[in-house]
Amino acid sequence: MAPRLDFSNWWAKDNRKGNPVVVTMENPNFSVVEIDGPDAAFRPVEKSRGKNAKQVTWVLLLRANRAVGCVAWLATAFWALLGEIKKRLVHRQGVTMASEKLGKGKLLFRIIRVFLVTALAMLAFEVVAYLHGWHYFENPSLHIPRTSDLQGFLHMAYVAWLTFRADYIAPPIQALSKFCVVLFLIQSVDRMILCLGCLWIKYKKIKPRIDGVPFKSDDVEGSCYEYPMVLVQIPMCNEKEVYEQSISAVCQLDWPKDRLLIQVLDDSDDESIQCLIKAEVAKWSQRGINIIYQHRLVRTGYKAGNLKSAMGCDYVKSYEFVAIFDADFQPNHDFLKQTVPHFKDNPELGLVQARWAFVNKDENLLTRLQNINLCFHFEVEQQVNGVFLNFFGFNGTAGVWRIKALEESGGWLERTTVEDMDIAIRAHLSGWKFIFLNDVKVICEVPESYEAYRKQQHRWHSGPMQLFRLCLPVIITSKISTWKKANLILLFFLLRKLILPFYSFTLFCVILPLTMFVPEAELPVWVICYVPVFLSFLNILPAPKSFPFIVPYLLFENTMSVTKFNAMVSGLFQLGSSYEWVVTKKAGRSSESDLLAAVERESKTMNQPQIYRGASESELSELNQIKEQKEAARVPVKKINKIYRKELALAFLLLTAAVRSLLSAQGVHFYFLLFQGVTFLLVGLDLIGEQMS
Repeated sequence: MAPRLDFSNWWAKDNRKGNPVVVTMENPNFSVVEIDGPDAAFRPVEKSRGKNAKQVTWVLLLRANRAVGCVAWLATAFWALLGEIKKRLVHRQGVTMASEKLGKGKLLFRIIRVFLVTALAMLAFEVVAYLHGWHYFENPSLHIPRTSDLQGFLHMAYVAWLTFRADYIAPPIQALSKFCVVLFLIQSVDRMILCLGCLWIKYKKIKPRIDGVPFKSDDVEGSCYEYPMVLVQIPMCNEKEVYEQSISAVCQLDWPKDRLLIQVLDDSDDESIQCLIKAEVAKWSQRGINIIYQHRLVRTGYKAGNLKSAMGCDYVKSYEFVAIFDADFQPNHDFLKQTVPHFKDNPELGLVQARWAFVNKDENLLTRLQNINLCFHFEVEQQVNGVFLNFFGFNGTAGVWRIKALEESGGWLERTTVEDMDIAIRAHLSGWKFIFLNDVKVICEVPESYEAYRKQQHRWHSGPMQLFRLCLPVIITSKISTWKKANLILLFFLLRKLILPFYSFTLFCVILPLTMFVPEAELPVWVICYVPVFLSFLNILPAPKSFPFIVPYLLFENTMSVTKFNAMVSGLFQLGSSYEWVVTKKAGRSSESDLLAAVERESKTMNQPQIYRGASESELSELNQIKEQKEAARVPVKKINKIYRKELALAFLLLTAAVRSLLSAQGVHFYFLLFQGVTFLLVGLDLIGEQMS
């Protein structure tokens, strides 16, 4: 036992100075006090003296009330979860089964289902053995009974299972777990290095700067000779919810009108949406904005084909730069003035990438967890790679390209679903440099439903593996330096795109449940608990307001490893789903400042009183009335939830493993498996994207 460093008795020893003084009076009107030494009057009074039985009773009652409230909240949450399970799994009310279009998804589900059935059978076998008192699995070293110890056929089968488990099942599981732990530690070191690089950038205040004054402070129209020709492209496809906001924001960019051309690249196959977008373009064209509408008859190549078709127009040759915004992005009016000047006197610069900001990040738990990931991606990964390597993956939107860099890199190619990463790799191999501006933010949306987020993540993780197969020979034979080749192959592709989903799925969804039934292949507690929590802490650093969600974030990331692993395999082996492109569903949300700007524009056109930013309560109430009218005009659409079979099967598998961990009294493993299983259950029932109050 460690020694107690308590010096209170030492400095309270009897080291009196002077003589004791006793004061007495013949007719005292007050109490007589005996001062025993000069410091006796200043000694602290024991707190327990002021307490009586009534106070202690109240304290106990308050604590009991808190405990009862906590238990009641847990019981309410558990009862609500059971109600949703009954509603969605048993009665199938308002739900539909998520379809698996390809045999690959069904194959993975069958494997998980076989794994679950096997785990249930093993659990039943272990429970029978436990009830009979055969606690061999609790010993650190396996003890096989002798023949004289056998107590029947069931006991013989159990002993045979112990022998087979120790000799043939445990060694490969242990080897795989060690391999995954090594990958886990390598990825942890990479994450720590990125965080240290980000701290160094903040400490040194390193960021791209513009030398001098890029534009005159005179009237914009009078200083056009200093403004380069800029092309702005807005690719979209059936974006009914957001087309108006994006076109409106881009048309208000602060740039000379005769030096700016806006292309609305509409790939919509719905004629009603096409008419709406055409009307919006015509409205802004009548106001003097240089904007054109372009629609392809043959929609090949998805977004890459759309951009390639737009760059093939003859008038594009007159422009020097091109800015790209997806349909849900709303740039500020000074976006071009904050990005284009970085190209001046920097002929090697090919791309300036801005950061994303999310208008609906607090909509529900799913959007909050996405915000954590994307904040880390931009503030840490993109910023560190941009400062120290002058290279990062283009995010596909909110960026400005030098058109010469696009042309020399081969232009937009339709060979993958990650055309943004493809063009960035080829531009890097051609010697072009990139700049990331962390201070320039463009607001957009994150998916609010798990279905949309799942499809988005599948494309983001299958495309890079498909691209890796195509780019690997080109990277090896390129003329860039060896360390840049190593960075591309080992870090950019293998570690961050392949290894991360592989070890996350294998370690927490396969090996951990297996170790509950094969205790000889034990997984250390620090791998299950300490290191993942530390990595989650690092991921949340760029979004400090999200610290209360560190545990849900850790559990949800492990849950998403199923989708990411599935997508990684499909992209690596070029399965059919790696070529699948699904447009991410948008909600069409705007921030308060954008709504105020929209009201200002409407007030100008309709000669109504203008609402200024920093509005009063009456003006904000007017804004709310306009919002309510728009919401009332919309036709309500009933939400239909999906049932995800792979996630549900893994939920029951992890919960089965949690029950098994109780037999061997593994507390940390039990709680982790329990919470992870509940998270899989919430995701499988499509409850993760429900509205937060």
